[in-house]
Formats: sequence, C-alpha cells, structure tokens
Amino acid sequence: MFRNHINVLQLIRRILLLLFLYSLLRLVFFIANFNYFSQIGFVNTLIAFMGGIRFDISAIAFTNGLFILMHLIPFNGFTSKTYQSVLKILFFVVNIPVIVLNCSDIVYYKFTLKRGTMDAFDMAEMSDDFKNTLPQFIKDYWYVAIIILLMIFLMIKLYNRTSVLKNYSFKRTSNFATIATIIIVGTFTVLGARGGLQLRPLSIFNAAEYGSPQDAPLVLNTTFTLIKTLGKTKLSSEKYFDDKTTISIFNPIHQFKNDESFRKMNVVIIILESFSKEYIGALNDYPGYTPFLDSLINESLVFTNGFANGKKSIEGIPAVLAGMPVLMNEPFITSQYSGDKIIGVADILKQEGYATSFFHGGTNGTMGFDGFTKSVGFENYYGRKEYNNDKDYDGKWGIFDEPFFQYFANQLNQTKTPFLSCIFSLSSHHPYTLPEQYKNTFKKGTLPVHQVIRYADYSLKRFFETASKMPWFDSTLFVITADHTFDSEYPQYQTPVGKYRIPIIFYQHNSGLKGRRATIIQQVDIIPSILDYLHYQKPFHSFGLSGFDSAGSHCAFNSLEGIYQLIYDNYSLQFDGNKSLFMNNFLVDPLMRNNILNKQPAIKDSMERKLKAIIQEYNQAMLNNKFGYREQGYKGIGN
Repeated sequence: MFRNHINVLQLIRRILLLLFLYSLLRLVFFIANFNYFSQIGFVNTLIAFMGGIRFDISAIAFTNGLFILMHLIPFNGFTSKTYQSVLKILFFVVNIPVIVLNCSDIVYYKFTLKRGTMDAFDMAEMSDDFKNTLPQFIKDYWYVAIIILLMIFLMIKLYNRTSVLKNYSFKRTSNFATIATIIIVGTFTVLGARGGLQLRPLSIFNAAEYGSPQDAPLVLNTTFTLIKTLGKTKLSSEKYFDDKTTISIFNPIHQFKNDESFRKMNVVIIILESFSKEYIGALNDYPGYTPFLDSLINESLVFTNGFANGKKSIEGIPAVLAGMPVLMNEPFITSQYSGDKIIGVADILKQEGYATSFFHGGTNGTMGFDGFTKSVGFENYYGRKEYNNDKDYDGKWGIFDEPFFQYFANQLNQTKTPFLSCIFSLSSHHPYTLPEQYKNTFKKGTLPVHQVIRYADYSLKRFFETASKMPWFDSTLFVITADHTFDSEYPQYQTPVGKYRIPIIFYQHNSGLKGRRATIIQQVDIIPSILDYLHYQKPFHSFGLSGFDSAGSHCAFNSLEGIYQLIYDNYSLQFDGNKSLFMNNFLVDPLMRNNILNKQPAIKDSMERKLKAIIQEYNQAMLNNKFGYREQGYKGIGN
C-alpha cells in the first residue's frame, strides 16, 4: 500500500530546501549588486524578498516538475535505496545548473541591468570577441566560482537531511487518500508554476508589483526569467551602417529648447479600444458613429494622419505609454526582452512631482497591463478589482465604459495635482455587449462594432460632462487616441497604410490648441508631443517626434509578419529586412494598387535608408537593454 504521507512530507522538506536556496541566492545577488539597490530601504528590500518567493515557487514548479511527480507515484518502492538515489541524482542534475545560472547573474547584471534571459544564450551568434574574452572574464570574477561551489556544497549537505524514512513508521493508506494526495499536490504544483489564480500566468512584468520598476531584478530570479523567455523570437543584430551614420540618419535622443519654464499641467491620456479613424465622421466625408468625439474634434488639435504602431492592444499600450514601436514579430510585453528597462512618460513626469495612475475596467491581469504599467512608472493601477462593483460587469471583459469612466473622473478628483493618468476603454470590443438599459438606445451600423462604438462615444461624453465641473479640468491636457484599428468596410482603410489609421487628438479647454494638421504622427510620437507641450527641457530617449515640431522629419513605422513599413510624406515603403518590396504614393493611389518602387529610385533609396537606421537602432537598443533615457551623455547605441 502507498505510504503517501511519507512521500509528501519528504517532498515538502525538499521544496522548502529549494526555497531557502533561492532566497539565499537572492541575498547574494543583493549584496554583490548593493550599489544598485542601496536606495530602496530596509522595508522595500524585505517586500522584494517576500514577493520573490512567488517567483521562486513558479521557477521551482517548472524545473522540478518531474521530481515532484516521482514523489507521487503510488508504489512501495519509493522507500528503496535505489529509488531514493534516483531522486537525489535528478534533484542535483536539475538544480545545480539553477545555482550556476543565478550566480552568473551576480556579474551579468552589472553589464545589462536586468536578469539573464534567453537572448544571452544564442551561441550560434556568439561573437568571437566574447569567446576570446571569456577566459579573462572568468579570471576577473573568480569569486563567482567559489560562491557556486559553496552553494552546491550547502545544497548537498542539506538535501541529505531531508530524508524522513528513518524517523517515521509506515502505515497503510487508503486508495482514496492516495488519489486525493496526488490531486492536491498536482493542483498546487500547477498553480505554483503559473504563479497563482490570477487571469494570466505570472510574468516578468509582475515583479514591479512588489516595489518600483528598479527593484524588479531583486524580486525576480534568473531561472524564472529564462523560462519566460524560452522559445521567444530573438532579434537579429542588424548592422546596415556604422553607429555614427545610424545616428546621423535617426537619432532617438531628444531635447527641446524652450525659453519658457516647465508647466506642471495635468495630463490625461484616453486610449479608446478599437477606435479606427474610419468610424469617426469628423475625420471622413461621411457620417460616422462618434457624435461627441466629432464635436470635441472641432475644439481640439487633431492630426488627420495619425497611425497606430501595431495591431493589438498589447502592442498599442506600450507604444502610447512607453514609446515602444512594434518592430518585431512578438509584442514587447510577451517577448524575451520584457525584462529590459523601458522609460515611459510616467517615469519622466514622476521625476517632476506628478502622481501617476492607470485605469482599465478589465479583470486585473488582462494582457499583463497591470504589471507592464507598473514597470514603466505608473504608481497606481485601477481595474475591475478596485472598482469593486460587479453590477456593472459586462460578463466577458470587465466593467462597462460609462460607469468606469465616471469612476475615473471621481478618482482623478481625489488625486493630488499635477497628475498623469491614463484610461484604456473596454466596451468597444467583441462580443459587442451593451448595458441592459442601453439595448435599444444606440443604433446598429453596418458592422457589429458600430453600435458599441456609439456607446463608447457616449461614455466619453459623460466623462467630459463630469470632468468639466471639476477644478482640475481647465489645467489639463487631454490626449485621445486608439490602441489599434478594427473591422473595416471601406477599401481605403483596408490597405497596408489604411489599416493603421487612428485618431490622435490633443485638447485643452479654453486654449489655443485647435485646428487640423496633416503632419504624419504615430503612437510613439505622443510622449514627445506631451513633453514638448509641457516645455520639458531635459534630454530623453524616444523613437518618436513631437507633433508640434514643424521642422521634424515626421514618419510612421510598424511591422507585420516580418515585413517592415515606413510611411513618410505621401509614400509607403514595405521592406523585408534585406530589400524593398513595394512602394506606393497613397495620396495619389489610396487603394495602393500600383507598385512604383522602380519609378522613384531616389525616394525609395531615401526611405529605405531611413527605415534601415530605425531598425538597426531599435534592434541594438533592445538587444543591449538601452531602450531608455541615459543620463550620462547617451547619444545612441554606438556611444
């Protein structure tokens, strides 16, 4: 008969041993890199260590799954010396590499300022320089080898003390108890691996929930970050030009020159789910589905050539809030580079004394927004959990827009100024659900999404009605845009250019911020535009330009399924990374039927050169964890 109480007790001891070792590795990492974490204080350090246990459990459950399973196999041979030896060997085979990898991060972190991810193990592309310097590297950091040996010795000594076979008598266990034990332990293992019962499995971004984004490496462990980036697409180290030439073509470092002092206006960013430009009557020559937004546009500065950088919400949010373009086949949030430090608008404005918050009515954890927004500087996250009233739940995604926008306005009214806050709407999404009281209020359109677009527009109207009565309204810059486009009925919005067209609107009550501009502007231009409007004068890193810069070389870029696109002036160029495939003048040919690649060679060469520089700077920044503002005179990847 299976003695499951012996098996489980022994398993618990061994899992506790691993948790102890992971915490000890975290302590060694902390001490070795103390100068990077010396400002966080004792309490926050303790929070980071406690929060790290969640990530340790996930890593242990993933790497030791077979080891755990072998403790649950119902047979009497578990107590035999042979079987116990097999378990011991398996434990060391799995966990000695864990010790080596986590100890390696003691040094690796100093160079990358992030925990190790799978991009560090692409041996096929390992440079000869690295191979040649590896012996010297090992010599310089000899003490890491000593730490590894001490940790392995400690693990072996403690493992030998986890046995309970000599101290406990064996008792017969019923089949029911055996099966129940297997189910319970198996369930806890699965939950441990995914990090809990939250909507999405634990991700690298969630580490920011236990402190500031700068503390995240202390919360994480290397095993976890490697697992989470395993199998993720790696960017190539493109080298079209030398570094100096690249920066001369495309320089991501900006600094506005303005004689006026910084003005601490409130900033509210409203990201509307699936709000294609196609749906907005004021931006087209036909009636649309947004009567309120149409009226607001007449009182705003609107860019009629606004473009999204991606096609998904998980791509749009990083583009708007952190200036993160979409130039790889995977969203940044789920990529192997998600551990990179990204500097967003919240990070920048927090340094100027702003309170920062992000609102999304979805179930907390949706698409990793809570973890991501925390990682780029938003101090407070408000979701369905914080709203705490499921009477307004749509049954699928989260809280309906109208009540959540009212909640947003009231929360802002309780926030210390100046503040930066962003809300991402929810209701204009499949399955196109409306609150019961509005089932017959909003007319249907030719597409199913049109009805919920009308409802979202009404919710926006109600928000502005409420906010306009609040004391902070007149001193607030509102930026209204979309996360991406959606279903289309007009052919001009179904082309490679048209399917990225979104509204980008700047509004301030009783101001001169009015009119229409045909300047090409994209989501990653929103941060520079906000900073320019606020007269921000410090240098910052951005792949966008200010929409208020009339002398700038404005463009939009994106990629889809391995094809890059640059939109510049009236032209669109598609490029596969090696050669240009298609060029079109979309102003003359809005349906983009004619390839003029060979008819305009000078324009083609100029656009290809610009796109190559953007790709090179983007890939190098991502690969080298330099996608952010560098205070010490950073002037591009080559510097």
